[in-house]
Amino acid sequence: MKVIFLQDVKGKGNRGDVKEMPSGYANNFLIKKGLAKAATKQAISELKAQQHVEAEHQEEELEDSKRLKKELEDDKTVVELKAKAGSDGRLFGSITSKQIAQGLLDQYNIKLDKRKIEMSEPIKSMGYTDVPVKVHPQVSAQIRVHVSEK
Repeated sequence: MKVIFLQDVKGKGNRGDVKEMPSGYANNFLIKKGLAKAATKQAISELKAQQHVEAEHQEEELEDSKRLKKELEDDKTVVELKAKAGSDGRLFGSITSKQIAQGLLDQYNIKLDKRKIEMSEPIKSMGYTDVPVKVHPQVSAQIRVHVSEK
């Protein structure tokens, strides 16, 4: 019996796959639990239409990410943050990805999730720092951050 997987089933198939399964397993387990549905002509055509829409959506997301990368890497885009520092230029505390995301929102009205900012460790000194950002699985950018004294 051919089935279309509605969810990932470990060792059997991934969401959207059309596979041949034993009819007992398909009827009594996969279809009964809502993990798959019978692969009729109508169901297959619906699946193809849905995959087409998802592909367009992913392409649109990629284009938005590329546009955001261009905006983030523009020479004029420098996130200015202020922090208390000692006489040697080291900060009391540190600058985190949350503060960078908030500064980006406040100064340039660019909303970026703090989890996309990939800092191996927080910024602990004054000056300019390039911070890597994973905007999309295929697109990464650099944000220029300037930390100055309060």
